[in-house]
Amino acid sequence: MLKKMLSLALLVISFYVNAQENVSKRQTLNDQSVVRGEDGMVYPYNAWKKLMATGKYGLKNRQTTTESGKPEYLIYELNEKQKASYFEGGAKPRPSDAFVMDQTFEGTKITDINGVKYDLRNLQGKVLVLYFWFIDGKSTNILIPQLNELAKEYKENKNVILLAVCNDDKYKIKAFLQNNPFDFNIVDDARDLSKKYNVKLYPTITVIDKNNQVKFSAVGSAPSTGYWVKKTIDESLAPN
Repeated sequence: MLKKMLSLALLVISFYVNAQENVSKRQTLNDQSVVRGEDGMVYPYNAWKKLMATGKYGLKNRQTTTESGKPEYLIYELNEKQKASYFEGGAKPRPSDAFVMDQTFEGTKITDINGVKYDLRNLQGKVLVLYFWFIDGKSTNILIPQLNELAKEYKENKNVILLAVCNDDKYKIKAFLQNNPFDFNIVDDARDLSKKYNVKLYPTITVIDKNNQVKFSAVGSAPSTGYWVKKTIDESLAPN
């Protein structure tokens, strides 16, 4: 009898712990969450969301509460080592159905907004990053700071091609760029190109390696997207 009671007690405790873990995993931060910087200052929702969008910051439980008992979170800048631990410890960005891992990329000839021509049918040892977007989509513009960091990182590397495939015409794009610097090479009026690759969700990003194989793709604007794109580029550039 005692053995059965102990077994039942352990079962109840196990259920309770698992339930608590599941609640914790489901917990999401929103505009009501209390987020503090490393200086202790409370950050407004728009401020910490903007910082998180850069892919340079992490969030963790601060192990403190407000006077009303609400949990507080810490936003902190990540160094390169921390980025790997932080982003690889979480879920990868959602992959795109349009660009399947290890699928052969069928390239085409395109021209960017400045008249520069690209023949993507054979990458000839180059790594290609394609970013499909449009100006009026708020989520499509969140990634721009991360993408600008990539452009800065590979500016001098002739073996990396960074193209932002935009559905809008060049006049709308140029007006947008006056207040929103975007350092990728931009392909304008590219709805047909998006249809060619069956891109239906925005933003969509993909990395094609030097052998014309899809090595990464993502839909949406996750803080970790830039990290995974850079990691894939570097792995694709490495000698076989």
